[in-house]
Amino acid sequence: MKKRLVLIDGHAILHRAYHALPKSLTNRHGQLVNAVYGFTRMLLRVIEDLGPFYLAVTFDRPEPTFRHREFIGYQIQRPKMDEALKDQIEIIREVLSALALPVFEKNGFEADDIIGTLAFQARVLKRKTTKQSGSGRRSSSGAKSRIETIIVTADRDIFQLINDSTLVYAPIKGFSEARLFDAEGVKESLGVWPDQIVDYKALMGDSSDNYPGVPGIGPKTAVRLLESFGSLENIYLNLDKLPVSVARKLKEGKESALLSQKLARITIKAPVKLILKKCRLADYDREKALTLFKKLGFKSLMNKLPGDLPDSEREGEKEQIRRQLKLV
Repeated sequence: MKKRLVLIDGHAILHRAYHALPKSLTNRHGQLVNAVYGFTRMLLRVIEDLGPFYLAVTFDRPEPTFRHREFIGYQIQRPKMDEALKDQIEIIREVLSALALPVFEKNGFEADDIIGTLAFQARVLKRKTTKQSGSGRRSSSGAKSRIETIIVTADRDIFQLINDSTLVYAPIKGFSEARLFDAEGVKESLGVWPDQIVDYKALMGDSSDNYPGVPGIGPKTAVRLLESFGSLENIYLNLDKLPVSVARKLKEGKESALLSQKLARITIKAPVKLILKKCRLADYDREKALTLFKKLGFKSLMNKLPGDLPDSEREGEKEQIRRQLKLV
């Protein structure tokens, strides 16, 4: 039987909630808690819908990352985090503590890199537990220990991590709906496969992170090039087969493309270690959680705490998610 590990991109979900939910959502002391409420609602929904055996949350750190060292302009255009959102980060940490959920973060690395590393380590664990025994047969104990990973994020860059054991659960249409993405879902959404995402970003750049890609190459051209040649390397090996204007842009922008490729790639070598027993959804102090939810004014979420009865109105949606999960 497979055991599911859910990895939540804390900052991505917090940002999404902060901008999607009204600024009028405050607690009884007048403190803005819209991001905390949105994050908590998504967290409880994930636990109910996906039924993880293991769960962990990751956060960005404010310190510069290795990407800032590679490219001085990386994310330079991003505005500073609103103080009203910054103040909510510590509150969400209180929520996670009340629910006894582990947090992973590391100076010099983004949450994406922490997730990429943990997902890779989970996949390696899966391989180890399913490798053949000395008799040439797969061990039954290994088969019972297989791990599948679902990443919860609003950041599409993380689509590059999707594979046969990793899916992405992403909010869509503001913050009220979510979709489970596998490789086919990525291809349908962006026109490229997960293992082409890095090269796709290398060609077209990323305005949100402020790396350039190849000037003059947009999403449609990037998709066509990758459909024809498969990878950035093969594109550059076949410049003679391209229209002169496109080949010229690629030649002139090669250095920029290679830098952007490096910046776009999520590392799987962040200095963190996945210890599954520490990520297991453990018993938590329910009274402590209820007290905190009352303090925050989250009355509508109090009956959604783990162990409560499911919301019957969402059974149809949950059943659809269960069918999707059979893809893993």
